[in-house]
Amino acid sequence: MASLSALRAFLAAAPDAALVEVAEALGSTPRETGAWMLVSPDRIFGTIGGGQLEFMAIDRARTLLAGGTASEAEAATLDVPLGPEIGQCCGGRVLVSVRRLDEALRADVLRRAEREAAEQPTVLVFGGGHVGHALASALSLLPVRVVIVETRADALDDMPEAVETRLTAVPEEVVRPAPAGTAYVVLTHDHALDFLIVAEALGRADAAYVGMIGSKTKRATFRSWYLKTAGGDEASLARLVSPIGGEVKDKRPAVIAALAAAEIVTALAKAGANQQTETA
Repeated sequence: MASLSALRAFLAAAPDAALVEVAEALGSTPRETGAWMLVSPDRIFGTIGGGQLEFMAIDRARTLLAGGTASEAEAATLDVPLGPEIGQCCGGRVLVSVRRLDEALRADVLRRAEREAAEQPTVLVFGGGHVGHALASALSLLPVRVVIVETRADALDDMPEAVETRLTAVPEEVVRPAPAGTAYVVLTHDHALDFLIVAEALGRADAAYVGMIGSKTKRATFRSWYLKTAGGDEASLARLVSPIGGEVKDKRPAVIAALAAAEIVTALAKAGANQQTETA
């Protein structure tokens, strides 16, 4: 889901809109129960999975907003089998509710979005250089809370609106109060600083991901320092992902950022699944 600021902007620009929500998802479906989107006469916000299902839901929402019949004036329901009849081959079945927003439902949508935002995992990106900017842009589109940590004020300029920034002379201290399940991505302008931050992050047994930009040589140098000087151990070191994004020859910042973002989100998803299993 997009940022809260984008949601507020949508609601402010759409005095008349409808909430489209997956009320029930059976079998193979594009999205899960609870997925939602907003539809106004000329715009949409979010998605319930795309394809013909979503087109049908948008059409029903706009029919409702345009008035429809008396029975459709405030709410409607779609019961859609996802088969060849509508050009989708998922094979499941989706029940979609469509409700016109009143003031109470608008407030409920905002509360829901705030709750979802609060539950998003945190990604701490240390370094706002070329790769840091590219990674911030890539991650800003994803359902994560992104914080860019820097020692240089000018490196925080022109960051995407959806990301947070933090200026500090001691970035490794940002690791300590971070929430459990945080992903740490280290790519500062200073290798010695990288090492300090990574050592701090590896000390967090609850980290979902610890990654450091660099080469095999940099990793080997870090390994020697970490084991001999920083008091680290092989078990902790094994959790370090370096180089981030895999060993791809193309080192352009946008390419590294795209590969690293996929790597980070995969790690966060696995950590979230493991946590759900443990609490079940």
